[in-house]
Formats: sequence, C-alpha cells, structure tokens
Amino acid sequence: IEMVHHRFREGQKPLHVLPKHLQALVRFQDLQQSRKAHGAEDVSGRVAALLAGLDDLRAGHAFRERAERIKQGAVPLDEALAIAKQIASALEAAHEKGITHRDLKPGNIIIKPDGAVKVLDFGLAKMGGTPTAQSDHSPTLTIGATQAGVILGTAAYMAPEQARGKEVDKRADIWAFGVVLYEMLTGQKLFKGEDLSETLASVIKEEPRLERVPAQVQRLLRCCLEKDPKQRLQAIGDWRLLLEEGAAPVTGASQRAGGWVWAWPAVAAVVTLALAAALWAPWRAEKPVDRALVRLDVDLGSDVSLPTPTNISSVAISPDGTCLAYVSGSPLKLFIRRLDQPKATELPGTQGVTTGPFFSPDGQWIGFTVGNKLNKISVEGGAVVSLIDIPGGTAGASWGEDGGIIVSEAYGRGLLRIPAGGGPPESVATLANGEIAMALPQILSRGKAILFAIGTTLDVNQHTIEVLTLADRHRKIVARGGQSARYLATSIGGSSGLGHLVYVNKATLFAVPFDLDKLEARGTAMPVLDDVAYMSGVGTGQYDFSWAPAGHGTFVYRRAGGGASTMMTLQWVDSAGKSEALLVKPGFYQNPRLSPDGKRVALAVTEGGNQDIWVYDTQRDAMTRLTFRGGFNGYPTWSPDGQYVVFSSLGSGIVQARADGATQPQALTESKSVQRPWSFTPDGKRLAYQGGLGSSQIWTISLEDKGGRLKAGMPEQFLKSSFSDRDPSLSSDGRWLAYQSNESGKEEVYVRAFPPSSSGQGGKWQISNSGGTYPRWSGNGHDLVYRSGAQIMAASYTVKGDTFVAEKPRVWITKLGGTDWDLAPDGKRVIVVTPVESGEGPKQDHEVVFLENFFDYLRQRVPLGK
Repeated sequence: IEMVHHRFREGQKPLHVLPKHLQALVRFQDLQQSRKAHGAEDVSGRVAALLAGLDDLRAGHAFRERAERIKQGAVPLDEALAIAKQIASALEAAHEKGITHRDLKPGNIIIKPDGAVKVLDFGLAKMGGTPTAQSDHSPTLTIGATQAGVILGTAAYMAPEQARGKEVDKRADIWAFGVVLYEMLTGQKLFKGEDLSETLASVIKEEPRLERVPAQVQRLLRCCLEKDPKQRLQAIGDWRLLLEEGAAPVTGASQRAGGWVWAWPAVAAVVTLALAAALWAPWRAEKPVDRALVRLDVDLGSDVSLPTPTNISSVAISPDGTCLAYVSGSPLKLFIRRLDQPKATELPGTQGVTTGPFFSPDGQWIGFTVGNKLNKISVEGGAVVSLIDIPGGTAGASWGEDGGIIVSEAYGRGLLRIPAGGGPPESVATLANGEIAMALPQILSRGKAILFAIGTTLDVNQHTIEVLTLADRHRKIVARGGQSARYLATSIGGSSGLGHLVYVNKATLFAVPFDLDKLEARGTAMPVLDDVAYMSGVGTGQYDFSWAPAGHGTFVYRRAGGGASTMMTLQWVDSAGKSEALLVKPGFYQNPRLSPDGKRVALAVTEGGNQDIWVYDTQRDAMTRLTFRGGFNGYPTWSPDGQYVVFSSLGSGIVQARADGATQPQALTESKSVQRPWSFTPDGKRLAYQGGLGSSQIWTISLEDKGGRLKAGMPEQFLKSSFSDRDPSLSSDGRWLAYQSNESGKEEVYVRAFPPSSSGQGGKWQISNSGGTYPRWSGNGHDLVYRSGAQIMAASYTVKGDTFVAEKPRVWITKLGGTDWDLAPDGKRVIVVTPVESGEGPKQDHEVVFLENFFDYLRQRVPLGK
C-alpha cells in the first residue's frame, strides 16, 4: 500500500499495489470489498473510516518502517500487550459491523508516530456471513471466488479451518490475533514450512508450543489458538478478561521455555513469598488486597511419567504450599518435591500405588493406598506405616485436624473413620441401593461434616455433591453434576464461614459460594477454569489446593487431555512390533479378551455414562451387545467352549451371558464387592477370579452347566496373604496358576501349583525379574507371557514332576504401546487397545500447572456476597 495524490479528489489516498501475476479484474473485485470494509457511506454521503484510518497515513516508506516493528518481533511484554490491546479493539469494532478480516498479520498492522495502532488491508474481508477462500503461489492466497472450499488468507496466520478451505467467521481473526501476539513476544514464526503446502500442514497438524511466551499470557494464547473453533475464544472482546487476569507483572514469575530447570525456581520464589506472607499475616493491621492470578506451567522433567489415563488422583500439594507430591513411573510410585529444591525424591516402599496422595494437616505425612492397604509415610521418607486393610480398595480419603482419617471404601461400600491413635475403624456412612461410592471425601467444620460426590451411574458428571453431618448422619445435596468436590475458605481472613465450593464437570472447574455454617451453596455455580484433567469413569479430578499464601491460595492441577477421554481402536501386534488394524471404528474400549478360537473379541465399551459388554466378530466385522441395563460392566472372560462370556458387574458380582446374545445375562455370583473373572480351567468346571472379601485376593469357584446356564458353587480362597494378589491365569493343562503380586514391594509375576494341596503347601516360583503384570499362557505350551512397562516379556518353561522350571525372561515385543491387551490363542501375536491419535500409546505427561492467588481469582469471578 502506497500513499499517492488522487487527481480527482483532494489530498493523499492509499493505493493498493497488485502483484503482477494476479488477475487485475479479480483482484479489483476484492479491493472493492476492501473499500466496503474500510469505509461505509453515512447519511451525509461522507466516507467514515471504520478501522484502519488510511487517510491518516503519511508516506508509504514510513509506513513500512513502522510495520517492521511488529514484523521483527521480540517486543517487550508491556509494549506487546499495549499493541495487542489496540489490535483487539480494532477487530472488535470490525466484528461488531459483521466484518471478518481473514488476513490479519504483522504486514497489515502499523504503528503511527503517536503510538496508535492501525489494522490495514481488508482486501480479503468477509462481509456479513459470506464464507471464503483461495490460492496462488504467494503466501497470501487469493483467486476470485469467496466461498467454502477455496483457501483465502496468509498461510502462516490462517486458522486450521481456513487452511482447509472451510467456512470461516470472526474466530479465524481471533486465531490470527494469537499468532501475531506470539510472534511479537518471541520474534519467531509459530508455524513454519519450506513452502506453502508445508506451512499449511503445520497449521493444521502441529499443536502450538507456548514455552517461549511469558506465563502471564499463555492462557490467553491457548484460548486463541484452539484448533477447534468451537473451543476457541468466541469473541475478541473477551480478551480483556483473559489478559487482565494473567498479564499483571509478577516478580519472580517464570516462562516455561526452559522446562523444569527454568520453571522450577519461579515456583520456589512463589513459595518463598507465600511463606513470608503466611508468617507476616498475623501481625498485619490491614486486610490483604486481592492479587492478580499468576499461572506457572511447570515441566516436572522428562523422566517423570504421570499416569495416563488419569484414573487415580496423581498430584497433591501440602497445606503450606511448600511440597508437591505426585505419582509417576511403571509401576507407579510416590515422589515428593520440595518447591525450594531442584530435584524430587522417591518415597521408598510406595511401589504399586493405587490411589493418589493426600497430606496430613501439618504437612508432615502423606497418605496413600497400595492394593487394599491404606498407608502413610513421612515426607522425609523412612518406613511405610500401614494403617488398615480395606477390602475393595479406596475411593479417596481426608485427614482431619484431630489426626483421624475419613476413608471412602470403593465400589458399593461407604465411609470409614480411622482413629488417630489406632484401633478398629468406625463405619460413618453406608450406601443406599444402587449407589457406587462416596468418592473423594473432605472433612469439614473441624470434623462435624463430610463433603463427597456420589451417584448411581458410571458417568460421574451426573453425580451429586452431598454433605453428611456426623451428629445425626443426615445427608444433604449441595450441588448437582460434578465430582472431586472441595470447600475452600476463600473469604478474607478465611474465618467468616463463607467460602467457595469447587468441583469439576467434563474438564471444567465450577465454583459457587458456600456457607460453611449452614452447609449450603448460595447462588449459581459458575465455570472458572476449563482445562482440568479428570477421569470420567472413576471420578478423580487431577488437582489440589493449598491455603498459602494466607488469604490467596494456590491451585495445582494437570491439564485436560491425554488418556481421560481418548478414543480407541483395536490392533494386532506381532513379535516384530508390526501392527495390523482389527477394530477400526473408534470407541472407548477396555479389557479385550479373545475367544478360544481367536475369531471373536469380548470387550467393555463405555458410552453415555455406562460401560457394557460387547462381542466383536473379527471375520464379519460385526458387534453384538450383551448387556443393556447400564451400570459398570467389565473384565469379560470366555468359557473354554466359547459358549459363554462371564464378566464383572459393579455392585452385583459376576454375571454370565451367552456369547451370541440370545438370552438375557444372569447372575453367576452375588456380591457388592468387586469380583473380576480371569480364567477357566480347561474343562470349564472352575473359574478363577479376583475379589471375594477383598478385590485383590484370588478365589476360585466351581461351575456346573445346568441346561444352558452355569451354576456356581461356594467360593474358595486360593491364596491367603496380606498382599495384593491379582489377575489369576490358569495354564492350558490346568496344573498351574500364574498371577501378579506386590509381596516384594513391586508387582511381579509368580506361578503356583493348581489346585493347591490339601495341606495348603506347594511350590511357588517367581517368573519376572524386573516387574511384571497381566500374565498369559501361550498356546504353544512352553511360554508364559506378561507385560513389563511398555514391553511384552516371555519366559520359556518346562515341567519336571511337580516342579515348574522357568528360564530367564526375554523381550518378546519391544514396545507394545496402547493400554489393555490380550494374547492370541496360538501365542504368535497380541491384540492391544490403542489411542486413535497414535499407535505409540498414551502420551507421556510430565507437566502440572500452578495458579498462584487462586482464592483472589475466585472472589473476583464468583463474589461471595454477604
């Protein structure tokens, strides 16, 4: 664009110089649209400048020099935000007039000598609701038509839908705004390519990496750079909230670019300030002033692997905000990291963690569960102290100020209280018929009440948040549609009895004012955060809070994504690691088990808040549903003749169904505790399962076929131990039972003779030597196969009389990927449940987010009132 003297009009006018290779007529038509966007005839016939203010421009060369200020990038944060503010205001004005720019980029933005920012070149602007697009060899793509299916815009600044030639609206400008802001702050292009096609591919496929931008604006950029326009910031005018909340300068706040080495000192600085505030608070005369929210995206290190899917609560922060506890590794272990220290420390004796960590009120102890045992360990390390065996495991716990612990018993049970000084646990509450668990309890009002989430369906987003008063055992619903509820004393001083109740629903954190004295919510819950990880089938939100700094609070959480809601397929994988598609239709699949002839797969499918059992016919590519009554059904196992599928049903025990779906499922056993069937004897007359009085013990039960229906006898405990013994698998000759146990301190695979002798004595052989789970007997008759981390191991064996002789395990499949798996009957390959996004298994997650001054943020977003 150059400034020229117009012969027929007075004064300087802008001239848009066309590239020679473009069709003049076509481009002229676009310029006519540009003129309509830049100016509109008012009632007196004058042209009113809408955005760019082109008539205010001076010489074209001076314009270029000022435009280069943005093109060059690496603009200081305060200056970049001042420029961004004016760009956003210009776009907001355009959008209010029904205009979408569609080609926002540094080259179309200038800074006048007085600092005013102007948005130029509406040559690709869309008026009203008309869709657009085009192409030539320039990075700015334009060819005549303005319609869906043709690409319009500049490649590196296009929104993904724009790059695909789809219809665009104002949200494409919001994407470009985010790209421009990124380039201003970093001096680098966000999306790159050797040519046009590579650049477009980068826009469509690559996830924006925001490590190089200041933490204060990362939230704003994430909202602008969502690939799905439905999830993107919907109106540029809303940038003010995101920017003002995250952009206040903060001493010691860090960027994430340097990974752990760079980010962690910032967290340490925040914690130091928090401690200082906490120590100083009692002597302050004035009330604390609300502070701006500070976001710190922290990389825990590439050696950390937080569990995915996020099926246990995996992060916790100490009440004073000085320590972070997290779960990592395979098998899972507990780690503690003091925020003023450069490295984390593994807590010994915590291998095989099955529920996440929780701190004591003084921050000196961490509680956790391994199998059926609730334990505690000092934050300094030392010996693990076992507190209690809980049949069926736990669904969360809360540590009271008096030292007592409230524990939720998982799957069909209620709440227990463990006295501080030891002794037998006390039953606090039991479940009503059909209820699953009183999940993730929190002790309130100095032990007078308990907050928890509860429901009758697997979909925890449909659960209710309730309060139980211990004096009269009365239950009251305080919120609906959520999980992982927590009360936060967010009022100034924290002692007024008013605070906030927070909970998560489908990755969104909600908050509502809560009266602690009356134990009731006041007002309507409002969304306050939209990227919180959770596990829909278990009910564990991946977050925790500390009260420090006093009156301001810290929120630590994992971002949504990864395994919590990943669609799956089924694949074959052979010993060379070569994969072959099996069930290609994406779904939420778990627990695949191959039929004895290898032609069908029984599996659990989650949909609409329920988990049902289906059978997939690999030859006909057809699915048959076996269960229809809802609830949680899983862990299917085939009878040796392939006629029946038995499976676990939450709150009911073990259920049997004909594999062809010809009849309704019927109960095989009845139990409110979890019972998971694993393996039949070759003659089909006995079933080995995991459960009984505890879901981590091995039991067997006799079976008899009564006219097309299996009838079960009395259950018999196969192995009595205080450890977690699981996944029993019977050999093809019925002489041996393989299982996994944590008796050594970590999960290993063992073999015992079957059936056990009448004296209870018999040999035991450890098969794995570096961790092992899910043993399977190969159909070749001389290999036992199991999983160890991402590898599938195989151990050859021979039998000499009553002695089982196993050789040293060898790697059979180097990297399985995926999650659940099963071995083919011929022992030559496996099936594996694999995320749709990749055949390489769930993405390793080693990042957490700290939100400092979170209580201030809640008071601003969801006022407490009086």
